[in-house]
Amino acid sequence: MNLLLLYAEFVKIGLFSFGGGLATLPFLYNMAERYDWLKPEDIGNCLAIAQSSPGAIGVNTCTQIGYLAAGIPGAIIAPLGLISPAIIVIVIVARILTAFKENTVVNAVFEGLRPAALGLISSAGFAVTALSLYSMDSRNRAGIWYGGFQWKEVILFAILYGLIWKLKKHPMVYVALAGIAGVILGL
Repeated sequence: MNLLLLYAEFVKIGLFSFGGGLATLPFLYNMAERYDWLKPEDIGNCLAIAQSSPGAIGVNTCTQIGYLAAGIPGAIIAPLGLISPAIIVIVIVARILTAFKENTVVNAVFEGLRPAALGLISSAGFAVTALSLYSMDSRNRAGIWYGGFQWKEVILFAILYGLIWKLKKHPMVYVALAGIAGVILGL
């Protein structure tokens, strides 16, 4: 894997993934379609590890994907590519924004970016849900629309969602419960 290409790909993701780490997912799935070294399942696995690791989800996910692509150099280059645009833009915007704080055009741009960020994050959420709870291979074999659901995962999701909504405990409790259930259920 060419490290310069890897860096350039993650710079593009960093430039356009408004809304944080989960907003990078549509771009990562697009990358998986274009390159044979990355598969959608890899993204799901990297995301699961990134969410249970300390730090920013986007940076953690990109670090792991960079490692898959090019080993330790890739694990360094990918997150550097992801954060480079943010650093540059933040420095520029911080200097300019104070001068244009009351500008209606600047305010309108920020108003427009909020729905874009929501759309990217929602798209990522749907993609992760589909990857976690539904298998296209199973659906094709079964020939019925519900044949693709991975029922153990769907039930575990429903139980954990209900517990999160009802009990409102620390997120680590649910991560631990999911890990234990995964071992017990053989997920």
